[in-house]
Amino acid sequence: MPESLIPVTLLTGFLGSGKTTVLNHLVRRPGLARTLVIINEFGEVGLDHLLMSRLPDDSVVEMSSGCLCCTIRGDLVSTLKDAHWRFSRGGESQFDRVVIETTGLADPAPIVQTLMTVGVITRRYRFDGVVTTVDLTNAERTLDTQPEALKQAAMADCLLLTKADLAEPAAVTALEQRLLAINPSARRLRVHNGAVAPDSLFGLGLFDPATKIPDVARWLNEEAFLDAQDAHGHDAHLGHGHHHDHDLNRHDERIGAFCLVLDQPLDSGLIDAWLDQQLSLCGRDMLRIKGILNVQGRSGPLVIQGVQHVRHPTMELPAWPSDDRRSKLVFITRGIARETIEASLGAFINAWQQGETSPVGAGKDRQANPT
Repeated sequence: MPESLIPVTLLTGFLGSGKTTVLNHLVRRPGLARTLVIINEFGEVGLDHLLMSRLPDDSVVEMSSGCLCCTIRGDLVSTLKDAHWRFSRGGESQFDRVVIETTGLADPAPIVQTLMTVGVITRRYRFDGVVTTVDLTNAERTLDTQPEALKQAAMADCLLLTKADLAEPAAVTALEQRLLAINPSARRLRVHNGAVAPDSLFGLGLFDPATKIPDVARWLNEEAFLDAQDAHGHDAHLGHGHHHDHDLNRHDERIGAFCLVLDQPLDSGLIDAWLDQQLSLCGRDMLRIKGILNVQGRSGPLVIQGVQHVRHPTMELPAWPSDDRRSKLVFITRGIARETIEASLGAFINAWQQGETSPVGAGKDRQANPT
C-alpha cells in the first residue's frame, strides 16, 4: 500500500540559498535519526559535503559523478535500489525516510519523474514532495535571470525563505508576493540560520504521516489557487500580481497557476486520452499537475499527478474526502494560459461525445482506439 512505502523528500534551491545549512540543522534533530540522506555534488571534487554532519553508520551517501539531473537514471536509481540492504541489520532496514539534496543548478523535474515512475523505486519508495530554499537577499535577481531557480520555486510543495534578517522588509514582502503568484499552494516558511522543524518539511504528499490515510484537501490545496484567481481577476498568469514595478522580460511572467473545477462526472477514457495528449504536445511546460477526479462508474475519486511529460499511475481512493464530488485539476504551467487548457478540454469533451477519440481524431471509433 502507498502509505507503507518509504517517503522521499527532494531538497533543492539555487546556489547559495542555504540548502546545506538547512540540512546540517535537520540531521542533528532526533526525528531524523532514521533518515537516509543522499547528497549530490557537481563536478569531480565535492565541497558541500565537507560541511555536512554525517549521520551514524555512514548513512549519508555522496554522489560525485556529476549533476544529479544528468545522472538521475544511473546513480540515484542504483543508490535507492541498493540502500535497503546496504543500510540494514539482520535483514531490517535502518532508515524509514529519504532526503535527497540536489545541486543548486539541478532541474528538479527529471528527479521527480524518476521517483514517480521507475519500478525498482516505486515498489519501495513514494515521492513525498519538493522543498525549495529561496535566498531572500538575492532571490529577486536570481528569479529574473536563472530559469532553474524559477522552476525550483514553481515545482515546490514547500518554500523555505532564508536570510530574511539580512534583507530589507519591503523587499521580503514583495518577494513573498511574487512567490505566492508563482506557486500559490506551496507552504512558505521563513528560516533563520537553517533552523526549521522537520515535521513542517515532511508529509507533503497525499498521505498524512500521522494518520497514514489520504489528506486530499491539504495535498491538493485548490483553495489557494482559487483564492489567487479571485484576487487577480481570474487571470491565468498570476505573475502579473507582483506588488512592484514590472519588467516584462521576467521569466515568471510566463508561469501560470490555476485550478479547473468540473461539475459533471468524467469518462475515464476521455480524461486519460486528454491528459496523454496534453503531456505529449506540451509536457515540457506542464511543470506540475495534481487532481482529484469524479469518474463515471467509480465509487471513490481518482487521484492524478504529473510532472512535465510524465504522469504518475492513477490511484483510486476508497472514499471521497467530503460531500463535494466535483473534479478539480490544479496546474502550474509555463507559457500555457488557463484559457488554452479550458478550450482544449472543452473540445475534447465535445469530440468524445460525438464518438471521436480526440478533436483531431474525427471518425475514429472509441472501441477501436482504447486508451
